[in-house]
Amino acid sequence: MPNAKNQQRGRCCRCSLDAERKRLMRPNPLVAEQVNWTQYEPDQRAGHYESFYQRANHPSRPLAFWIRYTIFTPAGRPVEAIGELWFVLFDGETGQHVVAKQEHPIADCDFDRRAFSVRIGEATLGPARLAGGVHGVRWQLTYASDQPPLYLLPPRLYRGGFPKAKSLVGSPLARYDGELIVGDRRIRVGDWVGSQNHNWGTRHTDRYAFGQVAGFDNAPDSFLEVATASNRIGPVNTPMVTLLVLRHRGQEHSLVSLWQGIRATGRFRYFGWDFASQSPSVQVRGRIEAPPEAFTGLAYSNPPGGVKHCLNTKIARCEVEVTNRVTGTRETLLTEHRALFEILTDDRGHGIPIRA
Repeated sequence: MPNAKNQQRGRCCRCSLDAERKRLMRPNPLVAEQVNWTQYEPDQRAGHYESFYQRANHPSRPLAFWIRYTIFTPAGRPVEAIGELWFVLFDGETGQHVVAKQEHPIADCDFDRRAFSVRIGEATLGPARLAGGVHGVRWQLTYASDQPPLYLLPPRLYRGGFPKAKSLVGSPLARYDGELIVGDRRIRVGDWVGSQNHNWGTRHTDRYAFGQVAGFDNAPDSFLEVATASNRIGPVNTPMVTLLVLRHRGQEHSLVSLWQGIRATGRFRYFGWDFASQSPSVQVRGRIEAPPEAFTGLAYSNPPGGVKHCLNTKIARCEVEVTNRVTGTRETLLTEHRALFEILTDDRGHGIPIRA
């Protein structure tokens, strides 16, 4: 008869095989068709968050929207999974940002693992349109992009357990049309440029600054995504790592290897961020900044427990200097109020009111 030790070893092997089988069955985000297929598994006990968010800027005014469809499951309690709808209208002209959030039981939601199809309550999202509403706000939008997905991590990291948080841009330089109804205000959305994005994981990154520009004022076809982040391993914080992708003049400068990320520089504070990275062919240096009144504060529940504060604006200023290290030529890309800028933190002394 097999002894207890062998039985235990057999159970462990079966568990490992089951886990590996599940991992291989998950959608592969490196396959273009599967970029926005849901990674969430209803019975997973590790906890999970997953967001599909859309954001876009008015062509000339400091006005932007951000709409987020989210799954959240606390670790160890998969039956408590919920769907969340988030909406923010950033208005740099009045300084009055509209924030709304609503939670739905997971039974009222559909997150498709074999297609890009999301429903939370009556709000829907797919590859070309989104529609829904929350607390006096409604949206009816279409969008389109001819750009390939953009990856901020090395490709091999999208299929493993490290890092715990993953992010990609499904539709860079997406153009949005339709209508927003915000209280008694009706906003026509016509040719607003932004992006459709997908992120997921078993825990949020411990601390980060995250930025994105979908078209600069003087380079409307260029796209920037950048992050400076640190995680905690036990009681120790890892060094800051800065990852950056710039699409400019028909080229993609993907500075996302871990070696590049460690050698790059990124320093952020309230409410400015300087970053720089390079490869043998290009150097990219930039700054993203916004005044405190451009931000709204959001509370992000973390699957392992606790709440992170996200200081969020979509109307920040960004200036980037791009140097060709072969020819020495240099140019500056600039947008006055079209940059996404987020800071995720455990600090409670930032001074930004938490609105949702």
